[in-house]
Order: sequence, then C-alpha cells, then structure tokens
Amino acid sequence: MKKILLIEDNNDVRENTAEILTLANYTVFTAKNGKEGIEAAQRENPDLIICDIMMPILDGYGVLHLLSKNESTSGIPFIFLSAKAERSDMRKGMDMGADDYLTKPFDSAELLSAIESRLKRSENVKKEFTKNIDGLNEFLTNAKGFEDLKKLSQKNDVRIYKRKDNVYIEGGFPKGIFFVNKGKVKTYRANEQGKEFITGLYNEGDFFGYLALLDEGKYNDSATTLEDAELCIIPNEDFYSLIYKNSEVSKKFIKMISDNLQEKEEQLVKLAYNSVRKRVAEALTTLYNRYKKDSEPTFSMSISREDLANLAGTATETTIRTLSDFKNEGLVDIKGSSITIANYDKLVKLKN
Repeated sequence: MKKILLIEDNNDVRENTAEILTLANYTVFTAKNGKEGIEAAQRENPDLIICDIMMPILDGYGVLHLLSKNESTSGIPFIFLSAKAERSDMRKGMDMGADDYLTKPFDSAELLSAIESRLKRSENVKKEFTKNIDGLNEFLTNAKGFEDLKKLSQKNDVRIYKRKDNVYIEGGFPKGIFFVNKGKVKTYRANEQGKEFITGLYNEGDFFGYLALLDEGKYNDSATTLEDAELCIIPNEDFYSLIYKNSEVSKKFIKMISDNLQEKEEQLVKLAYNSVRKRVAEALTTLYNRYKKDSEPTFSMSISREDLANLAGTATETTIRTLSDFKNEGLVDIKGSSITIANYDKLVKLKN
C-alpha cells in the first residue's frame, strides 16, 4: 500500500483530504505545518508528498527546498496545494522541482488522478533496468514520458570498438553521451610529455562522457577501450530533453556527477600521501571492485602495465617491480598481461 504524507495547516482541508486518500486505499500521514512535515517525511519515507504552500513556521517552498537537499527525500514526488492560482506561484513551485500543482478547492477525482499519475511516473523512473541495450531502451522510454523521444528506443546508434580504440579525444566536441553495453572503457588526461593519468573506469551498464555536455563545452579528457566493446550513443538533443524535462532523470545524473567528484577527490588525496606500494595495491583493488562479477570466484583481468601505472599515478617500471613483489608475497598471480587477485583482503589492508 502506497504511503502519502499530507502537509496542511487547515484542519478541515487536512481531515477531508486525508479521508479521501484513505478511502482510495492509501496509507496517510499528516502534518499541520512545514516543520512537522519535514520530520514526518524523514521518518516515514512516503511514496508521495502533498503540501500546502501558505503555512506557519515553514511554508511549502521551504519544505520542498529542504527535502530536495536530503538524498533520502529528494526523489519523492511532490504536489503543491494552494488557494492561489497565480501563474507566477505555479512557475516558482515547478522551477523548484515540484511535480504538480493543485488549486483549492479541488475535487476528489482531480486529486486522485494527479496522485496516480505521479506515482506511476515515479515507479517507471525508479524501476531497475537490466544493464544492456534492452534495459537502456526501457529506462529511456519510461524516464522520458513524452512521445517525441520514444522513437529513440528503436534507433540507438550502437558502435563496435576494438581494444585500444579511441572513443573520443580531449578537446573534441561531444555529439552525445555513451552507454557501455559490453566491454570496458577508461577515460584519461595526458600531460605535454604524453604521460597519462586515468580519470575513470567504466563497465557494462555505465554512462560516460556526459560532463562535457552538461558544461556545454569540449571534452576535458579522452576515452579509450580497454577491451573489445559495444557502446550505445545517445544524441545530444535526446540527452538534453531527458535532463531538462524530467526532474527524476536530472537527479540521477547529478548523483552520478557527485559520486564522480568524490571519487576524484579521494584519488587526489591518495596520490599525494600514499606510498607507491599502496597506490599500486589500490589500483588493483579498484579494478577488482569495478569489474569483478558476482558469479566469478576469482578476479582476473588483462591490462597493460602502462595502464595500471597510469591508474596508480606512478612510472611503468616501478609498477612492474611492485607487481613482482606482490607476486612473491602471494597477493597476485601473473600470466602474461593477465593479473589475478590472489588475496584481495591483504591488498586492501596493505600499510602505507
């Protein structure tokens, strides 16, 4: 049974609306002001919030603003209630991220229709999708919610890349974002001497190349395949439509960007303070965490020593010597270019 939080300071409106929702088989929680509403949202984790705008202590705009700052509540569908019907008030609410706007007085059919519509759309966007082209099509179709982009599912531009093929080059202009259907991809920056530093690793089911589109600028890194890969390209205009016309999809990509920035900050700290042994160990555990499949009892990966050195931020010769030490210590097994993690726990706990 879906849970709905109703935040309304008028007793009659609150009680009448709660009764309608209860009769419609929703579990209803109520709050008589914005402060209580914030507390109830964090405590009950409702599936949808209905909130009056003009309230004491904290108005509806304040409620929406604070909930949008909290990761656990930012994705909850939000419907405003108001006795005012000014277009500027409606625009302000929608610009802040509200999903709908009902003007008092409203009838039960109008209320329930708005709720059902928002819940259905939210479920579609939250729905887990398989990490392949079919799953991507399903996600895009569900997330968009508008007819002019549904044709995207039938005309994905899928390209095949060989190992070490360039996907895009630093300084180039983006034509879309990439989705990894099969294979592994790295992104990297290079200095004037051509020395690379790996900035990202991507696996099946990952998006990459979207930062340049969001900045509306050029690529600030390059992308190359680590093995044979199959990549789906989502055109610029379709990506912008997803981002700017669907708040749930926007939040998804904002979360991805936030995670990427946090990873890069941690990576810089480790490069500055960790020993070479520790950095090579962390590069190996990063590959393990990124690419190991649950069905595999052990993890092996074919990777050039140069790529591993670029991930660890050290010289190739130093990486080779460190790998030899790790092999002697029973931490890894090495056969040609293939590295098998023999003792993941010890690599993680390796002292600096």
